[in-house]
Amino acid sequence: MHTLYLLDAYALIFRAYYSMGSNFLYNSKKLNVTAIMGFTRALWQLIEKEKPTHLAVVFDHKSANVRVQEFEYYKAHRDATPEDIIISEPYIRQIIEAMHIPILEMEGYEADDVIGSIAKQKAKENHLVYMVTPDKDFAQLVEENIKIYKPARQGNQPEISGVEEVLKNWEIERPEQVIDILALWGDAVDNIPGIPGIGEKTSKELIKRFGSVENLIANADQLKGKQKENVINFAQQGLDSKKLATIITDVPIEVSDDRLIIEPFDKDRLRELFTELEFRTLAKEILGEQTAAPSKIHSGTVDLFNQPAENAVIEKFEEEITPFHTIKDTAHEYHLVTSELEIENLLKILESSPAFAFDTETTKLSHVDLDIVGISFSVKKGQGFYMPIESGEERAKEQLSIFKSIFEDSTKIKIAQNLKFDLHVLQKYGIDVVAPIFDTMLAHYVLESDSKHNLDFMSQAFLNYAPISYEDMIGKGKAKRDIKEVPLETIKEYAGEDADVAYQLFEVFREKLEEQPRTKDVLDTVELPLVPVLCSMERAGVAIDVSFLRSYSEVLAKDQAHYQDAIFNEAGVKFNLDSPKQLGEVLFDKMKIPYTEKKTKTGQYATGEEVLQKLKKDHAIIQHIMEYRELTKLKNTYVDTLPELVNPITGRLHTSFNQAIAATGRLSSNEPNLQNIPIRTERGRKIREAFVAQNEEFQILSADYSQIELRLMAAMSGDETMIEAFQQDQDIHRLTASKVFGVPFKEVTKEQRSNAKVVNFGIIYGVSAFGLSQQTSLTMSEAKEMIHN
Repeated sequence: MHTLYLLDAYALIFRAYYSMGSNFLYNSKKLNVTAIMGFTRALWQLIEKEKPTHLAVVFDHKSANVRVQEFEYYKAHRDATPEDIIISEPYIRQIIEAMHIPILEMEGYEADDVIGSIAKQKAKENHLVYMVTPDKDFAQLVEENIKIYKPARQGNQPEISGVEEVLKNWEIERPEQVIDILALWGDAVDNIPGIPGIGEKTSKELIKRFGSVENLIANADQLKGKQKENVINFAQQGLDSKKLATIITDVPIEVSDDRLIIEPFDKDRLRELFTELEFRTLAKEILGEQTAAPSKIHSGTVDLFNQPAENAVIEKFEEEITPFHTIKDTAHEYHLVTSELEIENLLKILESSPAFAFDTETTKLSHVDLDIVGISFSVKKGQGFYMPIESGEERAKEQLSIFKSIFEDSTKIKIAQNLKFDLHVLQKYGIDVVAPIFDTMLAHYVLESDSKHNLDFMSQAFLNYAPISYEDMIGKGKAKRDIKEVPLETIKEYAGEDADVAYQLFEVFREKLEEQPRTKDVLDTVELPLVPVLCSMERAGVAIDVSFLRSYSEVLAKDQAHYQDAIFNEAGVKFNLDSPKQLGEVLFDKMKIPYTEKKTKTGQYATGEEVLQKLKKDHAIIQHIMEYRELTKLKNTYVDTLPELVNPITGRLHTSFNQAIAATGRLSSNEPNLQNIPIRTERGRKIREAFVAQNEEFQILSADYSQIELRLMAAMSGDETMIEAFQQDQDIHRLTASKVFGVPFKEVTKEQRSNAKVVNFGIIYGVSAFGLSQQTSLTMSEAKEMIHN
């Protein structure tokens, strides 16, 4: 039996690129070689360790894939690929080619589809196929001769998942039910919507009960409450999500076994590439020789190479190859604090320390509905203290009051990861944390805004240490338990480590900030003072008029019914309006509306916004469809959903404001997002009336800077036209529209000005043509041209 390894190229490239945090590796030409080196080393180690007989590396094709052609929103929210990866890809391809390993890709398809199709073909030919990827979606393809090979990480062994492992991990009867779980659950990264209100746990429970998405929809009457309502209302969305989550296994691609056989490397070509990239260590490992040129590879933050380069590369890069340190191999003293004497000793330590890190353990992540179960502290590397807190709010207040003077001491620095959450917890129990404060998440954010800022990632990147995961502590699947059930010894190690790691990161970041005084100033004067403000805002919440939204929902439902009837009358047939397939067939087959667009790969008509926008002036039914879609979106996304999010304890809507998400520094809001309440249409603006002052003694005040970003842009760019427009108090958006559309200033229409406004602000923040088309009435091509102009 042959063994065939199919590598998911981009998944492994991205994994290599982010494996070292922000400590990227650069050669003397200032080329970021992190992804190239990481991918090459992973490929070489696979060949050395597993000794496959057959091998291929599979890339996504650059063309629009079948999913995007049918569903424009698929992967639309993904961040742009980092420039360093774009530059690295040609080198990676050249190295693969020099190793005489075939590169596979297929126009119109993603790497997943190509891997899935070849895996199924070769498994039938009695090959043992390993899909080399960290992507969970591949579990749907597993069968007797097809397995997932998840490459080693943090020094662990590779994870190999066959049928047994997939069935156990996903709690299903057949691997293909992974698709149904993903369809209900959705995927924020790929913008697969799923069905609202259904997460990972619920999706598994529903598929265990009903077997498939289709069967769940057919038996929705067996469900209750909001879940039943969502399954019925979002049935088509669930079916579409299933389609998006399904890896295609009949891609028209055939690859002979001969092409997949491992051949001897082209050593001369590899030597050239390794010399150009300055990979001395890899050359020695793979070719058994040194490259001619001295290497100058160094880290993006610290010059590692005042010594021979090969040693530094090994030291720096082997952090991913060799194990991260863990609690098992690292000296530490984490103490359980329960007796009066132990509490007294802890207080003395905190009182004598100029700074301390702390972390709270709670039953939930919702700050208005949680109970504290313990608190941990650290004042130096390798040391931690964990004090369990008893149940009951009054008893918890009594226990925590011991630390009140410490938290309210204005001479001590209080350190935490995501400090805002801990402020919420302590405020609930009567403790206000006063400045000075230090949030490791925000410190890393101002230092490296486009990186990840979670504790595990930062610990690995800066401390070469992999902390215990929350999942490891509480278990997963059927073994998952409530945090109150976790043994004290286990939670003591987890919580003590969290405080310890936060303290160590504080020391690392404080040193880095001292070297960057302007960045430090942003942290000290903007980000950290904002934390308690946002905390207060989140706790206060927002009042909404639920009865108003209930009434408005009925109005929208009547309008929906009106437009639905109008559409059916014009079409002469009833059909599922929420099905793109049925809609396309009615419009372009039955009604013979001219169709000039390309069909999707599956032969369906495209019925997205861009297509309908071109037809609405000439066909009344198109305008009615667009009206129906707007009503459906407003009703499902906002009018019916917002009342369900009102907290039953406070009677108000509580969002979370995130400081460390947008690289621009802008706040974001989620659960729910209160920054995207509609405003562009009259129906959408009506929703804003539901946001009310809490009583007659209060008013809502709206305050805004006058085009502050554009004024900053004018000052920073020195653009004479912009500067003159502001100095003369001209309408900058009308001026932009005048220049872009080539019309006199006074003849600019309201729509042209509106589009120009979106472009003005959008370009500053790197809006894409797709993003612009979504925010305006412009098509993709018009948006692209407008950005260019």
